Amino acid sequence: MTMHKKRVLHTSISLILAAVVAHAPLLAAQTSKDSKPPASAGSIDAATGKLLTEAIEFLNAENYAAAKASMAKIKVDSLSPYERSKTEQIWASIAAAQDDYGTARKHLQAAISAGGLNQNEVADTRYQLAQMFMAEDKWQEGAAALEEWFRVAKEPNSAAYYLLAVAYYQQNQLQRALPNAEKAVAMSEKPQESWIQLVVALYLQQEQYSKALPVLKQLVASAPDKKNYWLQLSSVYGQLEDFEKSLAVMQMGYNAGLLTDDSDIRRLTDLQLYNTLPYRCATTLEDAIKKNQVKVDLKLYEKQANCWIAAREFAKAVTPLKKAADMSASGDLYVRLGEVEVQRSEWKAAVSALQNGLRKGKLKDTGNAQILLGIANFNLKDYKAAQQAFNQAKNFDKHKKMADGYLQLIKAQTS
Repeated sequence: MTMHKKRVLHTSISLILAAVVAHAPLLAAQTSKDSKPPASAGSIDAATGKLLTEAIEFLNAENYAAAKASMAKIKVDSLSPYERSKTEQIWASIAAAQDDYGTARKHLQAAISAGGLNQNEVADTRYQLAQMFMAEDKWQEGAAALEEWFRVAKEPNSAAYYLLAVAYYQQNQLQRALPNAEKAVAMSEKPQESWIQLVVALYLQQEQYSKALPVLKQLVASAPDKKNYWLQLSSVYGQLEDFEKSLAVMQMGYNAGLLTDDSDIRRLTDLQLYNTLPYRCATTLEDAIKKNQVKVDLKLYEKQANCWIAAREFAKAVTPLKKAADMSASGDLYVRLGEVEVQRSEWKAAVSALQNGLRKGKLKDTGNAQILLGIANFNLKDYKAAQQAFNQAKNFDKHKKMADGYLQLIKAQTS
């Protein structure tokens, strides 16, 4: 049974029992007398009162068989309408406590039909009927019952609006759910966390991000240890294209030690990179790898390398880029590594990386790889190898002009 159903069940049983327990002083007084006065419109005779009291005690002790046995002794045919209504309420409580909501509803309806309840008691019983429907996931019937109750209820409370919102939410009638959820929160001095969560969920599902923002801030402030609220708040800022604040929220959650999952780290570093903080992105990934918070894979190493490159920390980019290149099915990342080594003037390392890339193949731009290989060999004064690479690069129109320029330079150097 879900927590929501348990709350519904507990509330229903409590309300039903309260309607009978309120008469406990009267029952006790009657059972202490030898005589048996006739039951009035609002009283219960001694014999019936004793059995009802026993049943309530057994019910509270979760001894349902004994509770039923006490109830079975009641002479139904001799009951007044008031006694009959109260008896049916206890039967409803017993059934509800055993998750037999269908039977509980029948008894509640019988309590109304018996005619022994006043206007307020009838309204309360109709509210309990609605709760029983919801305990069975009969949301349509529950919503209809609640709407009927609202028409006669004098002062509907915030919990009733919340239940109606839940009933419509479960039917995916979001536009009918939202105003009820909003009213439930607005009416309560200290709304329950689940009520505020429902309002947020309804705003997000209807893409009302601006409205969701202050409510999510409220959730974060009230429960700062729950990372889901930080993630949702960051996501909403992202939807509103305020990526700076989206990052700020994620960073605060990370600094608080809440964001430790692989997906959390990757989203945080994406935002860091987007907000042109490549050095922080790289160090965040480095720290996460050391703590085993992320699963190391091609994309992770490639992102870390790109962060170091964007931060112009070329030497630090080499190791993660080589790891990514080793994992890749194509040679493009080896070419990228070659570019980094060229940037560092590490010509031998550049030659090695570029050759690995050309051997692995499936390159997006083979001509570029040959140009870079030629440049690296040229700077090593290996003119023969450089000439071979530039001759290969000439086969690609995009790189022909540069290749010819280097070939003429080699000719001048070697003549």
